[in-house]
Amino acid sequence: MGSGSKAKKGQINMGEPGHDIKDWEAYRWCVRNKIAISPRAYSATQWYIDIKNKDKTHTSPDTYGKTEIWNKIFEYCKYYYDKHRK
Repeated sequence: MGSGSKAKKGQINMGEPGHDIKDWEAYRWCVRNKIAISPRAYSATQWYIDIKNKDKTHTSPDTYGKTEIWNKIFEYCKYYYDKHRK
């Protein structure tokens, strides 16, 4: 019996999302206001970002790797958070 810390075969590593309180505040605001910002796989190591707002879905023109995907998602969350809270 193992500890479960070893990556399973076929599992994809998207990196760590980070723990900045302000980032998570903006993310929660988006969720509560029905703005869905999420990664969508392009390959096992690259992701697009989909943003669904008011029944329209927009996809980022670029793909992002595991070291940048979460930073970009939180950047989009902060953009919508700041834009709509003024």
